[in-house]
Amino acid sequence: MPILVAIIFIILGILIKYGKMYMLIAGYNTMSKEEQDKYDIDGIASVFRNAMFGMAFILILGTIISKWLANPKLETYALFIALAIGLPYLLIVSNSGKYKVKKDN
Repeated sequence: MPILVAIIFIILGILIKYGKMYMLIAGYNTMSKEEQDKYDIDGIASVFRNAMFGMAFILILGTIISKWLANPKLETYALFIALAIGLPYLLIVSNSGKYKVKKDN
């Protein structure tokens, strides 16, 4: 099961960054065009890709270690660790002021 979740994370990361499916980013597609222009969406998409790939890596690594040590509980721990690290990273970094476009008036 964690491998399936890892594959979904990888697909989402690819779709958001390289497929330019920014509508998968919550709230972005509901902004007006003027509001969207205030954000560096390529930078935010890179953050989403990195977070998704990072969480997928933790899940795959947890699955490999779980099989190697013959302890199926490690897969579950890897899932919770991936979410506990990836989601706060995603929320904090993507909502930082770093990705607001500064316009000189």
